[in-house]
Amino acid sequence: MKALYSIKAEATGGRNGHVKSADGVLDIDVRMPKALGGSTDGYANPEMLFAAGYSACFDSALNRIISIRKIETGTTTVNVEIGLVSNGEGGFGLKASLAANIPGVTAELAEQLVADAHKICPYSNAIKGNVDIILAATNI
Repeated sequence: MKALYSIKAEATGGRNGHVKSADGVLDIDVRMPKALGGSTDGYANPEMLFAAGYSACFDSALNRIISIRKIETGTTTVNVEIGLVSNGEGGFGLKASLAANIPGVTAELAEQLVADAHKICPYSNAIKGNVDIILAATNI
């Protein structure tokens, strides 16, 4: 399958190192957070980067669905929380909670739009079956 878009990134030093995209747009230090035994907070970490990417990607998928259906809404927001969990075998996995707000629609329509966006979002499709995902929708 031919990629519609691709980007490369490089990490050095793992969770206490540096990440940089091939185009130089992303160029940041990463550190293990205190909650995982690190010495400091205030730096990016892999879960933070994943949550940021997933929230942006899902919001785009949501707005695509809204546009295709020609639905009038206010500005949508998507909040993603990524949790690092033990996989019970000495390794780790992820869990995800995703909350989308779609103002100006009914609660039922908001839930349907989120469910439909979940079907087309590349991040959702990439982790489907591997990560427990909790979806929520509001219409405030």
